[in-house]
Amino acid sequence: MSSLAIFGAGAWGTALAIRLAATGPVTLWARDPARAAEISATRRSPYVTPRLPENIEVTGSVPDADILVLAVPMQHLGALLPHLPPGRPAVLACKGLDAATLRLPPELVTDRPAAMLTGPNFAHEVAAGMPAAAVLATPDSDLRATLIARLATPGLRLYGSADLIGAALGGAAKNVIAIAAGAVIGAGLGENARAALITRGLAEIARLSTALGGRPETIAGLSGLGDLVLTCTGGASRNFSLGVALGGDQKLATIMAARRGVTEGVATAPALLARAQSVGVDMPITAAVTQLLAGAGVAESMAALMARALKDE
Repeated sequence: MSSLAIFGAGAWGTALAIRLAATGPVTLWARDPARAAEISATRRSPYVTPRLPENIEVTGSVPDADILVLAVPMQHLGALLPHLPPGRPAVLACKGLDAATLRLPPELVTDRPAAMLTGPNFAHEVAAGMPAAAVLATPDSDLRATLIARLATPGLRLYGSADLIGAALGGAAKNVIAIAAGAVIGAGLGENARAALITRGLAEIARLSTALGGRPETIAGLSGLGDLVLTCTGGASRNFSLGVALGGDQKLATIMAARRGVTEGVATAPALLARAQSVGVDMPITAAVTQLLAGAGVAESMAALMARALKDE
């Protein structure tokens, strides 16, 4: 069996480690050695409830393994890559765009085979063993089959895809749309508005995916629509809850100061908008979220969306 190392001891990395430990030993890397030692000693994570199985080794030193699963926050991915063992395939389990380069996760990986692991998954449910499905995307069909065979479990069903860019974009952009959906609910603008935002958000994600070489059908699947629906409606979504707080007139700095985990949509929104503008793709909801994060009011942002020129769907 291929050895497995998961980089990132946050909620998602820890949840994956717990789930995959049912199939064999796992090494879980934490960036802070002191935190790694604490988790190793207590067998507890501050992010998920289940106790870590004994066959999870927690370390603060960069481990080697046959398969490297990268579940670090998106803005830390670029700094981690040069320190990884060479040649090992990287399974990217982070969602967003790098703010400095506007690149998606697989676009940052240039020295090794890469795949995306993405879909509608809340970490606490995966850690608890609840049924879930995700997409494993890479254009290399042999690598795809190998990774699915190693990473799928009886309760985590993996679907293969050759569309690496589409899968990565769906996972990144849904966090931005979720902030908008949350703001609508937080401002009391109703379920009609949220449904419209989800639907039109999906349309703008599909436009950008096509422009970047992705497949429209990918955005209609688990890594697009599935992840979008979960993140825009689930109370456990950090991006949705941030939007709710913004819709309730809380300040972004106040919201972020009270949070322990990363809310990826905050950094992703302006990067996604800039990437879309660079290829001439119109993303009005993403633009509205970027303005909202910069201090615009929900009513002002919604009015701008509603005042756009009428057109066919």
